[in-house]
Amino acid sequence: MSYVVIKDLHKAYGSTSVLANIQMTIEKGEFVTLLGPSGCGKSTILRIIAGLTEATSGMVSIDGNNMQNIRPKNREVGMVFQSYALFPNMTVKENVGFGLKMKKVNQQEIEQEVRKMLGIVNLLDKENAFPNELSGGQQQRVALARALIVRPKVLLLDEPLSALDAQIRKKLQSQLRSIQMELGITMILVTHDQEEAMAVSDKIWVMSSGEIAQTGTPTEIYTKPKSEFIANFIGNYNVFTRHELEELIGQELPSVGGKFAIRPEAIHLEDRSTNYKLRAIAKESIMSGNVIRTTFQADKRSFSVEQLHQRAHSFEIGKTYTCYIEREDVIALT
Repeated sequence: MSYVVIKDLHKAYGSTSVLANIQMTIEKGEFVTLLGPSGCGKSTILRIIAGLTEATSGMVSIDGNNMQNIRPKNREVGMVFQSYALFPNMTVKENVGFGLKMKKVNQQEIEQEVRKMLGIVNLLDKENAFPNELSGGQQQRVALARALIVRPKVLLLDEPLSALDAQIRKKLQSQLRSIQMELGITMILVTHDQEEAMAVSDKIWVMSSGEIAQTGTPTEIYTKPKSEFIANFIGNYNVFTRHELEELIGQELPSVGGKFAIRPEAIHLEDRSTNYKLRAIAKESIMSGNVIRTTFQADKRSFSVEQLHQRAHSFEIGKTYTCYIEREDVIALT
């Protein structure tokens, strides 16, 4: 049996449905992410797992135990929020050891466990500092250590890195994944950041309007979107209607699908016998990090092409180019 099981989960506030028919299975030691736009219900699922919000109907079990009527403090679930919620009058080591102190663990064992955990999050040199003496990234690592030290069966992470700047966030993503793998703990992350989900997850559950839109590994979600919502939310896909794309390439497409998605990096200038081709005018190029995104116009329809900066073909704005798309990169949407 899976380690965390969510079955037929519904949540409504009066006549307003927040979650509908949520089904999830998570294995022990997996790092999974609930990914979706704001208001789609992902944080509500986290709060129901933690016991902070009561489901309207449905079941949550952890390690084979039904969580119904189990109080939050007895669920063996840890939670890290976007706001670090550290005790300002306590040092780092006092904050981290707080959970063990509440469990009445003896002081010597608390000190040993705190030092071990501070070593894991690389904060041993800050053990006597107070929260206001730490950077945002350091405070988040203290909050993570405080949640991990009590050895929860499941650790829930509700947008824990969203308040940090981009460079620190990417560094902490890597550290978070390393810590999860080192400890072998089951983690469930909530985020609206697609890159973050792709970077850390074993499996991603993409949510839309209170429902699960698609589930899969990061590679599956990125390369095989099932719907227009997924294609638009993940990876900046170009989405065409059948009529639009057939007019652009000048031939009929296979009979399956009313809309089609094409990754911007899958459109290129190399002529191959298996390719579709279309003529378009380069309208604008924007550099974003190591990627150059060029917008093309074909008739009344625009689309984007992405290239790595160091290998990029230099497009002359206003010039017409022949672009090519391999047949296997044209994805039919349901």
